[in-house]
Amino acid sequence: MSFSSLGLAEPLVRAVTELGYSQPTPIQTQAIPAVLAGGDLLAAAQTGTGKTAGFVLPILQRLMQSAPAQAAESAPRADGHAGRPHAGQGRHARGPSIRALILTPTRELAAQVEESVRDYGRHLPLRSMAMFGGVNINPQIDQLRRRVDILVATPGRLLDHVSQRTVDLSSVEILVLDEADRMLDMGFIHDIRRVLSLLPKKRQNLLFSATFSDDIRSLANGLLDRPASIEVARRNAPAEAVEQTVLLVNRDAKKELLAHLIRERAWFQVLVFTRTKHGANRLAEYLEKVGISALAIHGNKSQSARTRALAGFKDNSLQVLVATDIAARGIDIDELPHVVNFELPNVSEDYVHRIGRTGRAGAAGQAVSLVCVDEFEFLRGIEKLIGRALPRETVAGFEPDLSVRPEPISMGGGRVMRPARSGAPKGGPAKFGGDKPGSRGGFPSGKGGARPGANGGGRPAAPARAAAAPHQGAPARSSAPYAAAGPARAGSSRPGGNAPAGQGFGHTRAPGRGMRGR
Repeated sequence: MSFSSLGLAEPLVRAVTELGYSQPTPIQTQAIPAVLAGGDLLAAAQTGTGKTAGFVLPILQRLMQSAPAQAAESAPRADGHAGRPHAGQGRHARGPSIRALILTPTRELAAQVEESVRDYGRHLPLRSMAMFGGVNINPQIDQLRRRVDILVATPGRLLDHVSQRTVDLSSVEILVLDEADRMLDMGFIHDIRRVLSLLPKKRQNLLFSATFSDDIRSLANGLLDRPASIEVARRNAPAEAVEQTVLLVNRDAKKELLAHLIRERAWFQVLVFTRTKHGANRLAEYLEKVGISALAIHGNKSQSARTRALAGFKDNSLQVLVATDIAARGIDIDELPHVVNFELPNVSEDYVHRIGRTGRAGAAGQAVSLVCVDEFEFLRGIEKLIGRALPRETVAGFEPDLSVRPEPISMGGGRVMRPARSGAPKGGPAKFGGDKPGSRGGFPSGKGGARPGANGGGRPAAPARAAAAPHQGAPARSSAPYAAAGPARAGSSRPGGNAPAGQGFGHTRAPGRGMRGR
């Protein structure tokens, strides 16, 4: 099947061909005709499957084929009072209205998606813009005064522009929520609702998510109107092209083992995940000290520092990029060979997102997790989610002592998670290079643990979910295998934040906006 057979116009097919693509991926084969038909869409696809092109290409075509929305179809007044201007239509507003709005959870993903819009639309007269925090707002205001047809934005900075009346959302024809599951995890549901209240009721809604959680289903039920549903991979399943391995190691030997693997296996372009920002900094500093070029990327880094680190990683001048979960969203590198979980995530779904950075578009990739006894409960939760046991191995010279007592795990911000029980997974590890991995032990209840407080990767603090009421008739969750050792501290990972944000659809959070994709 070719791109032209999907109904795309010649300028778009020409752009795709110039970028080196000849055959659409499964998500593109299904999503492009569905979006061109004009209806709402709920789509689940792994990262690296080409989902961005799956909505960008048909959006470009629909905007070229349709006239701008008429004023009669504009959204309700933002302030609720007749005769007063809509947000973005005040004295600061300039230029025509936005026609397509794409919301993303992070700055990096916003920049990546907007770059795709420019690449695929290179032969069209449409204009696009990326909008995110961490940079001066004034150049964005200047750009909005000129024509912007497609706006790719993070929720926080978009609402900053709304409050200053520098953006007009009254004529949006198409809304896209990209990586919606991550936006809900980051507590953006209230921001999303505010944005929705500013949009015309008559519009096309597209919701893309790497996983289909119950919260995503609830959001879709309230947002989408008789949507087409696409799911190109088993729910919450990692990409099949990714070779997954668990290396058991003592907690204090992880840094040395990582450096050993990078040197002995001659790894380049290694994306390493840590649980906290400070942990990312410390690990990058250690690798640099032992002669391995590395930089950390997380929410406390300036946008310019994050951009430089990503650029060096993509052009192979930087060997290792150490990242937190939130900051890694938007990293899109063809044929990224190695992902390392230096620390397992406490949220099992994050494991799927992490290893989805490799094995993209059918390419082979390797995901290695360095696991100590403190993380066995996290490992069991991950295995329950993906539906299979992961092979356990050890490396000569780094054999762990599995009889030691598990210790509390630092989650950043002074918060810890204490293991509810100890003990190694049943079966034991296989020696490195062996053919027989050890079998896993029993699974904990729930989804890999409660979420008591920020995990240091940019996620706002949130209460544990064990006692939360079930969503929309969903079954009640069992007790989580970990419990918080003390209350979560109010605050946000961005300066000026004044309250933690709840995660998931339907959760409430304390007053204040918290961290919003800045």
